[in-house]
Amino acid sequence: MKNTEKLQNLLENEIIPDLEVAIDELFAKIDKAKNASSEDKNDLEEMRDMRTECFAMVEEIKRDEMEEEEATELLEELVEMKTEA
Repeated sequence: MKNTEKLQNLLENEIIPDLEVAIDELFAKIDKAKNASSEDKNDLEEMRDMRTECFAMVEEIKRDEMEEEEATELLEELVEMKTEA
């Protein structure tokens, strides 16, 4: 399996779903609090941006526009981030 395929699988099956759950939870927390902290709002915006970037990476892979070397680096970074969390 190529690293682009591994990256796509990781993004679609783990990273994006995890981000969506975290976004939903944070949004519910902000909605419930009525006066959300600026930190919560910033976190929500960062997570949404990250999700958008993940979708963009998946599209890039699907269009066969991502180099294997770039996929390898991204895969390593995401796996490292996931194990630290």
